[in-house]
Amino acid sequence: MLVQLNANHPDQPFPAVDNALQEPNGLLAVGGDLSPVRLLQAYRKGIFPWYSDPSPILWWSPDPRMIFIPELFKPKRSLAKILRRGDFTITWDKAFEHVIHACAAPRKDSDGTWINNAMIDAYIELHRLGIAHSVETWHNQQLVGGLYGLAIGQVFFGESMFSRISNASKAALATFLRNALEWNYQLVDCQVYNDHLASLGAICIPRREFSSLLKIYCDHSSSDLAWHTMDN
Repeated sequence: MLVQLNANHPDQPFPAVDNALQEPNGLLAVGGDLSPVRLLQAYRKGIFPWYSDPSPILWWSPDPRMIFIPELFKPKRSLAKILRRGDFTITWDKAFEHVIHACAAPRKDSDGTWINNAMIDAYIELHRLGIAHSVETWHNQQLVGGLYGLAIGQVFFGESMFSRISNASKAALATFLRNALEWNYQLVDCQVYNDHLASLGAICIPRREFSSLLKIYCDHSSSDLAWHTMDN
């Protein structure tokens, strides 16, 4: 039976992730709220919210978990060529609200979105607190791609990406991963498997291993340079 979270008690502990359902993969709890306290507790344990209106908030911890290891990331030759050519300008934390709204826009193959107004407000608040960050891709001074997520210790929890022209989100991700290594991030969470991220070098690891890594890296500090310097 799924644990029902109390929206009036944001510090209510989550159940152990081993209690998550196998089908649907990773569903762990329902309800609660999207307060910073609740969200930080969730991410530190490898749990994230994912739901669509009018559903209540659903909390997930899938097994296995897809990740990038910045130290091992090497862009494919075609992507490396695009980055060297300087087709795009990459920035971070310059347009967080624009990025999250662009990620929330319906995709070509779907009319709906899981990034509803409550989620947008919650992550904008985390951005104001210096926890959520965005990476932006610009072309001809227009925002054409990007990604956003949460940074906790030496872990970046990726949430969503968007691209309005070819290779825009890939350029944002590759530039971020290169800098993530310099910033001493050890792990970038991608949540669940998809072919696109696998083609870029993301790998899957067991949930138990992922949880063990979070216990180590979330409590270690990233570099003071993180999110403050540009090198692309």
